[in-house]
Amino acid sequence: MTRRRNKRRKPVSGKAAVARNIKANPARDESHGAKNVAGHDEAAKNKSDASGKEKINGKSASRNDKTLENKTKTGGHADGENKDEAVQETGVKNKDKASHKAEVDNDSESHADDTKDADNAAGNADDADGAAAAGNAVNPDSADGDVAAEADDATDGHDSGNADDHEEDGYPIEPSQDTTPAEPAAKPSSEPSAQPEEKLSEEVPIEELSIKTIKVRKGAKLARILLIVFLVLVIVLALTGMGAWGYSQFRPIKVSVNGAEQQVSANTSLGKLAADHDDFGAKPGKLLSVSGKVLKRAGGGPVRYTLNGKEIGDADVAKDAGTSGSAKKTTASNKGAVAHGANAPIDLNKVKLPENAKITVKDGKNLTEKHDIQRTMIPFGVNVNGHGVIQKLTQKGEQGSKEVWTGKISGEKVDKGVVKEPKNVIVDTFSPKPATRKVVALTFDDGPSQYSGPILDILKEKGVKATFFDVGNGAAAWPKYEQRMVAEGHQVASHSYSHPDMYKLNPDQLRENISRGLSSIKSASGVKTKMLRAPYGNFGPNQWLYVSDLIDYNVIWTIDTKDWKKPGAPEIANAALSKAYNGAVILMHDGGGDRSEDIAALPGIIDGLKGQGYEFVTIDQLMAMDGK
Repeated sequence: MTRRRNKRRKPVSGKAAVARNIKANPARDESHGAKNVAGHDEAAKNKSDASGKEKINGKSASRNDKTLENKTKTGGHADGENKDEAVQETGVKNKDKASHKAEVDNDSESHADDTKDADNAAGNADDADGAAAAGNAVNPDSADGDVAAEADDATDGHDSGNADDHEEDGYPIEPSQDTTPAEPAAKPSSEPSAQPEEKLSEEVPIEELSIKTIKVRKGAKLARILLIVFLVLVIVLALTGMGAWGYSQFRPIKVSVNGAEQQVSANTSLGKLAADHDDFGAKPGKLLSVSGKVLKRAGGGPVRYTLNGKEIGDADVAKDAGTSGSAKKTTASNKGAVAHGANAPIDLNKVKLPENAKITVKDGKNLTEKHDIQRTMIPFGVNVNGHGVIQKLTQKGEQGSKEVWTGKISGEKVDKGVVKEPKNVIVDTFSPKPATRKVVALTFDDGPSQYSGPILDILKEKGVKATFFDVGNGAAAWPKYEQRMVAEGHQVASHSYSHPDMYKLNPDQLRENISRGLSSIKSASGVKTKMLRAPYGNFGPNQWLYVSDLIDYNVIWTIDTKDWKKPGAPEIANAALSKAYNGAVILMHDGGGDRSEDIAALPGIIDGLKGQGYEFVTIDQLMAMDGK
């Protein structure tokens, strides 16, 4: 079939093309309207609902039926032209479809106008259906030829994107100025229902995407609402907390200062109160020279404060104030900043005032300038009071001192005299006098030795307790007897280390001998004692002067059996029995020589004293009975 060449036409808009085609050839407009409707329906499909989709698919199916009917009526010679026309329309449709999809993605705002154009085209196509049917009935052959020719004209004039048709006609390709792409005509098909099914299958992901989008938007909206509610709750709680905190910090409370009532905020510190009232008229102490002259009026101690009866600086006040009591000392010009208490300066700004606090304010203490001191020590003495068998230390000695001061600022030199009086050693001497019991105390000196064992056996057999004053070197040589004495309930004490005459020792020798004796007793028996019996009883004030820090007691005796003379067992026993009295301290020996006479005399002494109604006690027990 020979194609009719069309003259080059100026591109027109989609609506104008539709109107022109309807006027020129109503039969051809059916095909053209179908193409426009199909293209615009595809653009409107993305925003329309399900009912719009069904309407467009229905119209497409109706137009395909009408096109098929016209094809049947036109008959024989139109078949060849229809085939050519179908091939051309297929190419146009594919190109237009790709162009249309790209334009729909880039220009979504034109969808609404395209939808309106599609509706107008659909109406024109419906009107053209009747006219085409009538024309085809009169002249079927002419109708087929005109339809094919007009299809070419519509392609050349309305669809500027069909490059194949323009090049085939020998005309150059001129881009269309119409922003609305032309749509290809619907291809006649012997299977009208296939095309709608393909469109429906392509629409399913779009519908699913729309549902997901709606769900996402609803979820986002709910999240925004929850976030707003949460933020409102946070703000309300924050404002409530701030309000409660503000009230607790700034509510008014009452305190009293030197008896006068004051009203302050709850967060007021003692330092702020002092600064606001210029220390309530109190003044810092003065700085004085060593002779008492005023060097600086405000150079002394800072103003002193007490809180609820406790001076600032006390441990309890420092704890309540939340400070350790070791605040840095500042100058007196920082009023209210620091106060000196019993322990150390305290930062008053850290002392919070409790409600109804009672505060007193006093002037600061006067301080003396820094000075050099020349100190001379004053030795202490010894006071031995009374007479008796037991000497008991009641006060240790302390040295006194006298001083001469030289001021570092004033340069003054002042003799301060005695600044510390000495404290003498005080020893009270007494003899216990038990009032409720008749007792005597057996004592043994100079042990331990080989004679200590038999004496311990007799005491154990008779059920008697005694006191052993042992020498240090003997305890070191016979530790087993020291341990047995303690284990069997006897008392152990020191008799020096080597049994010297302590009157003849210098202070250093005296201290050394007594110290070694005490240490040996402890090492041998495990007992730490501070009781001494000086050898020969030679121990007076001069000895106490140098060893009052080592011992607490010196014990002598009231009955000497003279066993050291070895007069025989009967004489030893007679001395003890004839001189006994309540509270007597009997002297015997278990070392320092042959003590076999003591061993022989001891059973008779114990039995005879028991016969006189006496009980046997240790020195500690005897002192306890006297109450001293």
